[in-house]
Amino acid sequence: MEMSTIGRALDARVAGHSLPQALYIGDAAYAFDLDAIFARSWLFAGFEAEVRGRGDYIAMSIGPSPVLIVRGRDGALRAFHNSCRHRGSLLCKPGTGTLARLTCPYHRWTYGLDGALLAAGRMGEDFDKSLYPLGAIQLETVAGAIFICLADDPPPFDTLRRDLTPLLAPHRLDRAKVAFQSTLVENANWKLVMENGRECYHCQTGHPELSRTFPVGASAHFDLEGDMTAVFEARMADLGLPVGPAEEDWWQAIRFPLNPEHKSMTMDGQLSVRKLMCEAGAGDIGSLRWAVEPNSFCHSTGDYTFSFSAMPVGPSETHVVSKWLVHEDAVEGVDFEVEALADLWTRTNLQDKELAENNEAGVRSPGYRPGPYSTEAESLTIRFVDWYCRTARMYLEAQ
Repeated sequence: MEMSTIGRALDARVAGHSLPQALYIGDAAYAFDLDAIFARSWLFAGFEAEVRGRGDYIAMSIGPSPVLIVRGRDGALRAFHNSCRHRGSLLCKPGTGTLARLTCPYHRWTYGLDGALLAAGRMGEDFDKSLYPLGAIQLETVAGAIFICLADDPPPFDTLRRDLTPLLAPHRLDRAKVAFQSTLVENANWKLVMENGRECYHCQTGHPELSRTFPVGASAHFDLEGDMTAVFEARMADLGLPVGPAEEDWWQAIRFPLNPEHKSMTMDGQLSVRKLMCEAGAGDIGSLRWAVEPNSFCHSTGDYTFSFSAMPVGPSETHVVSKWLVHEDAVEGVDFEVEALADLWTRTNLQDKELAENNEAGVRSPGYRPGPYSTEAESLTIRFVDWYCRTARMYLEAQ
């Protein structure tokens, strides 16, 4: 698929409708998305709680781009291309860990935690180590959340930092730890995975457990019928907790009420962790949903934070990485049980996997034609697809 073909597919998209088949299916569309979307957007990459100590690191991949996030000896957090400046070998395999230095396993070139090349054996007396630091990647943090951008000239970030910080800070992610993490392989295009994750039109029948706590009838900015929202906002104001919404076209955050008599997004709707992340209102504070295009959303309740990140690894394969954060002092077996903490979102993820894979199979049909979204129930999906089309178009126009 040439650029002109992608441009024609974007032109063919009818407003308020799903995408033409050519933008969901095939190697070329996948390669386009990696370059036009994932290589140029701010991406949620994890939490500072995962790299709290000197030498702590996260190694991950953005499509074909291996990335290394590491805490320096000076306490600063930095991101680098996870590729040795000698012959390109990975410095760290995917995952997390702690290292005093970054040493290439191939020829033992060694880097400091600031990315500077410290040692390169048998390179000659005229070899200048200062010319071969690790390639830096743009990194920003907001109230304990980490964001990276592979582009040398990333989009502006200041508004997100300014407006998300007061919403997220009360959840004390700086005092958190990862209690559980999972990776789910979904045989579906990443956009179908995210379209599903941006709406709850399917939740009443697709997620019976989630529907007990989550207000599945909400629309737009989690607008609810009756006075439920007004009562919730007044209570949050008394607690000193901002509600929002706060947003730009590529991110959104809002605190919303859960269903009556429910305090957390768990199987029984009750708090699953005794040691709370946010103690305001004894943890009964609804959920702060914060979502960033192209591929993530998080829910922060009084007792935990859940994060969802969908990473494309092929035209029809997406890896969904989920993390559950609790207070750093919460003790497993005493303050929480991992099974109870993770049960609801694990079930929801598995249900969404089936839905997304079924969607993928149907979109591949020669009979597929883009259909209209529900403006009432799928407004956030429309928002996502509109953002995708604008971003893709801007990339094409810049070529």
